[in-house]
Amino acid sequence: MNMNSGDRADTATPINGPAIIDVRHLSEEQLATLGMSHIAYVKPVVINGVAGFAIHAADGTPMAVAGDRDVAVAAIVQHEMHPLSVH
Repeated sequence: MNMNSGDRADTATPINGPAIIDVRHLSEEQLATLGMSHIAYVKPVVINGVAGFAIHAADGTPMAVAGDRDVAVAAIVQHEMHPLSVH
């Protein structure tokens, strides 16, 4: 980096802030794991004739089933994740 050029475009990470990530440059593996530890999906399901709500990780991995949507959302929040609905 030329310190005299005045061009600061190559500065990747702010000193006192989170790294900025450009999703256009993620690999397929990075994209697949994006949000894995932060996002969980709630989806209505019928299992053995009983209606419920499935909880899935961001990559689609099943994690749990709850009897109603509020319980599913509460379980996600309790685990410090953000719930999203899938219709």
